[in-house]
Amino acid sequence: MTQHAEPTAAATEGHRTDPAATFTELYGGVPEGIWAAPGRVNLIGEYTDFNDGFVMPLALPHTAVAAVSRRDDGVLRLYSTDVPGGVVSLRVDELAPHSGHGWAAYPAGVLWALREAGHPVTGADIALTSTVPTGAGLSSSAALEVVTALAVSDLFELGLSAAELAVIGRRAENAFVGVPCGIMDQMASACCTEGHALHLDTRDLSLRQVPFDLAAQGLTLLVVDTRVKHALGDGAYAERRAGCEEGARLLGIPMLRDLPYAGLDAALTTLADAGADESVIRYVRHVVSDNRRVEQVISLLDTGDVRAAGPVLNAGHASLRDDLRVSCPELDLVVEAANVAGALGARMTGGGFGGSAVVLVEAAAAGTVAKAVSEAFAAAGHAAPGIFDAVPSAGARRLR
Repeated sequence: MTQHAEPTAAATEGHRTDPAATFTELYGGVPEGIWAAPGRVNLIGEYTDFNDGFVMPLALPHTAVAAVSRRDDGVLRLYSTDVPGGVVSLRVDELAPHSGHGWAAYPAGVLWALREAGHPVTGADIALTSTVPTGAGLSSSAALEVVTALAVSDLFELGLSAAELAVIGRRAENAFVGVPCGIMDQMASACCTEGHALHLDTRDLSLRQVPFDLAAQGLTLLVVDTRVKHALGDGAYAERRAGCEEGARLLGIPMLRDLPYAGLDAALTTLADAGADESVIRYVRHVVSDNRRVEQVISLLDTGDVRAAGPVLNAGHASLRDDLRVSCPELDLVVEAANVAGALGARMTGGGFGGSAVVLVEAAAAGTVAKAVSEAFAAAGHAAPGIFDAVPSAGARRLR
């Protein structure tokens, strides 16, 4: 067992990016292991996961990395190189939902969820660093949750599967942090594989790894981070979730997943006749049509006609903008500028109200499209966006 030295002032004030070195400076000794879990970008299927629907994310090369050792004294110590401030020290038997702790609530919530599930977790020293952009709709919080869950599962020999790690992460975010997210983000971080997109059925967590080698087809998927920060805990996400649940209730079905696309028009008429709020009707239309768009993209990937997915992405953005109303001027500008510059298709991705968009483009035109988006942002007086290639990467894993 590692000796638990008190953190030094030099270590807590520094911003070392090597988590093992940071761990040693903070806590003394060598960490028992190093783990990584990625952020994700969602190709298609937005706001469908909490409706038991279909999603299609892929893991990014950007990861949260954790250096971790066990403790047997009930203490949890957390430090991030990415957040100002020192070590957050908590007692695992005093962890309680909605008790604050800022960024540390995400990993702390994981230990709470593990203990709530009956796992004998007695504390840990954790040093974290992350390259997943925060507030960009790329699941930085899920990466923190999954990397913590994997490290603790390994160290305490809990034997949890990737899907079980994801469920623990979602439990932490839903019940401890208080964000009513679905399971997609955690499943993507835990289960994605390199070179593939993840076709996930969020009802039973069955999944299929779909080959997604865009480079071989002369294509690129760009991620455009608008630099506009969003916060899913502000009530907008919860309001849409409640609206979807109300739509299912009025239609007499367990979840919107249970409404087939062929029955959508009749269902919308039923909702209108029942006096449903106009927003509920829009939310139902989005969710059912986006489930259909996931099926369309899967079919196109299976037949090798990836370019034809472009218009499906455009349709998805229009639905998110007009029916779900979770876009923003910056996201709309990305989609418009990219398409005018020759992109095959584009849409916002993630929770919206800022964050990122994905752009499907011919590889030869990627630079031109990226330049056009950047110039459009400058002309509109927006801060320069962050633009990078989405390379389908590996899910959570132990590094050493």
